[in-house]
Amino acid sequence: MDVTDYIGFVATEGELFASTAEHGELSARIAPCPDWDMGDLVRHLGMIHLWAAANVAFPESDWLDVDELPDLVRYWPDLANGGQYPADTELVAWYRDTLDNLIEVLTSAPDDVAAFTFLPAPTPLTMWARRQASEIAIHRFDAQQARGITAHFAPHFATDMLDELLCGFTPRPRSLDIDRPQVVHVHAEDTGEHWYVTMSSEAITTSRDGDSADLTLSGTASDLYVRLWNRTPGSSIDMRGDTDIMNFWNQNFRVRWS
Repeated sequence: MDVTDYIGFVATEGELFASTAEHGELSARIAPCPDWDMGDLVRHLGMIHLWAAANVAFPESDWLDVDELPDLVRYWPDLANGGQYPADTELVAWYRDTLDNLIEVLTSAPDDVAAFTFLPAPTPLTMWARRQASEIAIHRFDAQQARGITAHFAPHFATDMLDELLCGFTPRPRSLDIDRPQVVHVHAEDTGEHWYVTMSSEAITTSRDGDSADLTLSGTASDLYVRLWNRTPGSSIDMRGDTDIMNFWNQNFRVRWS
């Protein structure tokens, strides 16, 4: 997939998220984020879009230090609304405006924009477009689950997002309390892709080649994607080997805004 593909998914996933959010009460609880309701999820994703767009439109040597909406007023004074989120009645419309802004920034940015990156990718623009596509996708899933809607992802898209998680986020430095190296083999059966994640107290590495594993996870790319993002613990993926490793994964591999 290339930048154009990712921007296309940003647009389609973003609209699916917005349409899901607006069809029902914003007080609906978001199960994977226990402290959040639908309104909080909309605010979070809109702010993330403004932050990502600012990193591309106003590139720096480090990522922009942003904790909340007021920090984005200097970049997007109108969309950041003086640092105040809009009223609930205007919230989804505001989200769509942040989405449109993100798409415009990604589409108009030069291919060689020198933006800061924090995940491996062929170019900074590729990283930001891919990251936003995945960010929206997993939260679209959350929103649809909260509305009681069955959610899934196309195999090739889920495979690419799974690769971002396993080859990008998972190997980032972290401290693991683990006695010996353990290997998790992830097999997307519908696309024939494999990943081998080796976890140790010193480092986490991911390879696309391997042989033996302590735990093998098999299923569709879509099911694996949401399960490894710590969603749907009762999903239909097949787990063979030391299933306690899955509990270890749940406790140690999470991506948080702060």
